[in-house]
Amino acid sequence: MWTITFWSDAAERAIKTAVQAFAALLVVGTTVLDLDWGNALAVVGTAALASLLSSLASGGVGDRETASLLRRG
Repeated sequence: MWTITFWSDAAERAIKTAVQAFAALLVVGTTVLDLDWGNALAVVGTAALASLLSSLASGGVGDRETASLLRRG
């Protein structure tokens, strides 16, 4: 879990999750101009944190060098 590979994998997953959460906020009937940016940042930050915590929880389960629960083939 304490490798560069693990942390870069976890960071990639957290960033992707944050982008997906932001995209979800935009498709619920609002536009970028009408978006409550404070709430949007809170949702995006919470999603990214949840992703990072999920990666940490799976650190010793699957492949120990990645943030995945699954082992590499």
